[in-house]
Amino acid sequence: MKEAAGEANMTVVTIILIGVIVAVVTPIVTNAMNNTKQRSECQNNGGYWENGECVGAN
Repeated sequence: MKEAAGEANMTVVTIILIGVIVAVVTPIVTNAMNNTKQRSECQNNGGYWENGECVGAN
């Protein structure tokens, strides 16, 4: 019985850790995707990305 309780506790800990990791990683990935989108739109408009800004786009 004790072994089953320990296994259940480990399952709960694992689920909580997965939730924490997802909560931390999601904003990082979202930010990276938004930056990539902005840079590609800049290049599609004939510009280039420099110091966080689009330079020379139409």
